[in-house]
Amino acid sequence: MTRLRDLGIEIGILPSGPRNAISDVSGVTVGHATVIRDDDVIARTGVTVIRPRPGHVRTHPLFAGCATLNGNGEMTGLEWVRESGLLTTDLALTGTHSVGVVRDSLVAIETAHDTFRNAFSLPVVGETADLAFNSGNAQFVTGEHVRAAYESASADVEEGSVGGGTGMVCHGFKGGIGTASRRLDASAGGWTVGVLVQANHGTRPDFRVDGRPVGRDARLAHVPLPARTQPGGDPPMPPGSGSIIVIVATDAPLLPGQCRRLATRASIGIGRVGGGIQDSSGDIMLAFSTAPQNVPTEGYAGGHPLVAPHSAVPHQALDDLFRAVVEATEESIINAMLAAPTMTGARGFTAYGLEPDALLAAFSSAT
Repeated sequence: MTRLRDLGIEIGILPSGPRNAISDVSGVTVGHATVIRDDDVIARTGVTVIRPRPGHVRTHPLFAGCATLNGNGEMTGLEWVRESGLLTTDLALTGTHSVGVVRDSLVAIETAHDTFRNAFSLPVVGETADLAFNSGNAQFVTGEHVRAAYESASADVEEGSVGGGTGMVCHGFKGGIGTASRRLDASAGGWTVGVLVQANHGTRPDFRVDGRPVGRDARLAHVPLPARTQPGGDPPMPPGSGSIIVIVATDAPLLPGQCRRLATRASIGIGRVGGGIQDSSGDIMLAFSTAPQNVPTEGYAGGHPLVAPHSAVPHQALDDLFRAVVEATEESIINAMLAAPTMTGARGFTAYGLEPDALLAAFSSAT
């Protein structure tokens, strides 16, 4: 698998973490379950689970915040994130019509834990549309897939056409799951910021890498756009239709409002690659901090303190964290594209992979 840095292209000025992945934030793990079927029906879908810390998040909730660049999409559980400033569950990403089963499956996983038997759960589940690759509007993801992704979560994050990113298209090429990270200098706190995207958005002419309009280069512009080779199904959506979900993790001690501000800056990274300008795209971002913050266990059965002390980076020291989010988001999107080979699904719908050599040639000649 080729990543952007393998081509000698480095986005921004901050160094990446050792994995250049969201899992460079200690404790964060990611698991996938990919659903590929070519029998009575054709399926190209799946689910990705992001576990922000070992064990049950409800026991030690995390400060979190969210932002929306364009709301033509869905991420469950955000009302409580906005209201409480807390992330109290694991997260998952999937296709549009599988949000319900993924959410319900995360509820079952969490409430099976004895401590939470009488507690409610509001899991955070985001979606981007993979309908073009699948037969009709069938819902192929099951609870077994969710549990498999949950139980397989590790620090080794697979990218491309896996899990929730299986049936995605990005800037007219095959899209999917991508990740990257940035590490601040010790003088700026030494914090790590990790990003994971499910990229299913953008048009070819808008596609940029480090500011260069590579999508307009003949070597990329002439690659066929996603299309069906067989009749059937609904008319194709306009170019750029789809969505992107961005999950941001950091070990910097941040308060909920500061997490929201980090989530908002991810939209700049989306824009730098050329996204964020389609009405049909749902562009939703969430950020959380893994720093210990003495947040009480979610719920009322076990009691709670009258005062819970917290610590935070002052707002004047957030600039480098903002930069880290922007750079890691931009690189994550391009990593998702490079890791996703050409795929054909239902009705011959084909999205071509972004060839590393062609991208490097386009980048080298673009100005």
